[in-house]
Amino acid sequence: MVENRPFLNFLAHLVLILGVTIVVFPVYVAFIASSHGPNDFLSGVVPLTPGSHIIENYSTMLSSGMTSSGAPPIGPMMINSLIMAVGVAVGKIAISILSAFAIVYFRFPFRTLAFWMIFITLMLPVEVRIVPTYKVVADLGMLNNYGGLIIPLIASATATFLFRQFFLTVPDELMEAARVDGAGPMKFFRDILLPLSITNIAALFIILFVLGWNQYLWPLIITTDQSFYTVVMGIQRMAAVADAEPRWNLVMAAVILAALPPILVIVAMQRLFVKGLVETEK
Repeated sequence: MVENRPFLNFLAHLVLILGVTIVVFPVYVAFIASSHGPNDFLSGVVPLTPGSHIIENYSTMLSSGMTSSGAPPIGPMMINSLIMAVGVAVGKIAISILSAFAIVYFRFPFRTLAFWMIFITLMLPVEVRIVPTYKVVADLGMLNNYGGLIIPLIASATATFLFRQFFLTVPDELMEAARVDGAGPMKFFRDILLPLSITNIAALFIILFVLGWNQYLWPLIITTDQSFYTVVMGIQRMAAVADAEPRWNLVMAAVILAALPPILVIVAMQRLFVKGLVETEK
């Protein structure tokens, strides 16, 4: 029996409230800063109460951006980031789930070696292999296009490992029953494995979407055309202004706008995300 201890309940809630405050306070400061005019920051003190320029600031970022800083309007940049994030997430999941399916359900020489070679690539992040990757992408003429932004990032050893571990928990009786019913490998994959993997796919999609949305180094290297700038690149250009003070009110407005799509994806898929992380029985 669990004892009801008011002090421990109070302490637990206090820790939760403090944790939420620490996490939310920077977002609150960014939102408040986005509602003020540029002169409100000359004193070096960030206001903590809302200002009267919120509509003006957000309209400026959506319509004209900060052309003086080399940052176009935030709308097209958010579309580029959305295309990149969705492409990276869908590509990683598609390649990983098919790779895990082949490793678990097909018998071919060196399949275990193939899996461990994929897994070892976890030690080779984009930053380590960025120079040869850039050379390949440049030789293929994929600079300043969506293919160059997405394709080099769609391999994922982590997702392959997670799908492999899940497929190993699927009872062999399902495969035998499908085989008796005359189902081929791809029908078994489509009609049985995919429906069972929905929660895993949803959880991975959210993680990979946020990963793709927050990419900075790779888009910075292969993108020189403003029409392919991502929103993270745009924010960096707004903050790094030469010979002038950054217009922090507009920068913070861009930050708030850039945070909305990942938040909406997480909220929309929250149930599947939590279920995919905690569910043990499929």
